[in-house]
This record gives sequence, C-alpha cells and structure tokens, in this order.
Amino acid sequence: MARYLGPVCKLCRREKAKLFLKGERCFTPKCAFERRSSASGEYREVRERLSRYGVELREKQKARRISGILEKQFRKYFRTAERRKGLPGENLLRLLECRLDNIVFLLGFASSRNQARQLVRHRHIRVNGRCVNIPSYQVRVGDRISLDEGSKNLEIVKVAQEKAKQRGVPPWLGFDEATNTGTILHFPKREEISIPVQEQLIVELYSK
Repeated sequence: MARYLGPVCKLCRREKAKLFLKGERCFTPKCAFERRSSASGEYREVRERLSRYGVELREKQKARRISGILEKQFRKYFRTAERRKGLPGENLLRLLECRLDNIVFLLGFASSRNQARQLVRHRHIRVNGRCVNIPSYQVRVGDRISLDEGSKNLEIVKVAQEKAKQRGVPPWLGFDEATNTGTILHFPKREEISIPVQEQLIVELYSK
C-alpha cells in the first residue's frame, strides 16, 4: 500500500489550511499549523500569486492529501467519477467519502484518517461481519461497519470514540452505541460530504 511517509504538518502549511492529518492533536494548541501557518525560510511572508492552473492544482492536492492517497490512485477515482451519472466533481468526492478508511474515521473508531487506515490494514474492522483489510474498499448502502470483538478495548479506539462524541457522525451514517456499529443509511449528498474542497476546480484541472 503506497502512502505518504513524510512530515504531515508541512503539507498543511503548503496548502495554507488545516488538513487535520494528525487527528486530535490538530484541535489542540500543540498543532504546528496554529503556531506557524506559513512555510519556513527567509521569504515565508511573501504572498504567493497563483495562476489559474496553480489554484486548481492546489485544490486537487488538498483533496488528495486529506484522503491520504497518491496521484495515480486519485486520477483513477476521477476517471471513475467521469463515467458515472451526475456531476464528475460530486461523484469524485462521494467516492473518496465512501472509502472504508474514511468511514472508520467518521464513525469515531480512529482519531485521523491515517490511523483509520492502519486499523483497517491490521484487520480490526469488519463489514457486515466479515473482516475487510482494504482501506479503499467502497461501502454500499446498508453496509454495517463494526470493530472486531478483540479490538474494542484498544486504547487508541477508546480515546478516539471519546473525542468523537463531541463532533457526532454525519447524517448519512447511523451509529448504534449499544453494539458499537455504524450503518450506511444513504450515499452522502454534496452538503453532507466532509472534504472541504471546491470540486469544480479539480474537474477543470483534469479536463485540460
């Protein structure tokens, strides 16, 4: 599984936005972006003037980095989104939102998407009672996502769930606290998608 292994706070500074790549740390005063949001160096305060292409590229990079995937896979998602009915930009964000690792994060089983990806890869997550260890697995309406019975007492899961109670789950997901199980109620509408990007800029970039 190819993934970015470098410093993640550097990515937030590059995109000039908090991408919440370090989970709960991003919500505390220890967040590196809060302490210094600009890039390091002598000329870090100089404002960067972007071309139209630069604006589109930065929006695509932001979506890709939030999702934690590399360029080749992101481009495949876009080609799939183009072939589906509806707006390509919304289809793209819906595909990213419905990845299993993202669902695990939204349900509060993990503090970040990166941590959610690890839980999936290490076989802690079940879909409809069956172990699934593919982070890019696309969930469907009616799927039930739960933790493996032996994983419910993991410390990182307990911490993540405690913090997740404050933010809740999106309206297109259901969560049963008694059984610790999430359910896909329906595919997310554009206003229900948690990835904060302007998808039309991405469409324009790939349409050149």
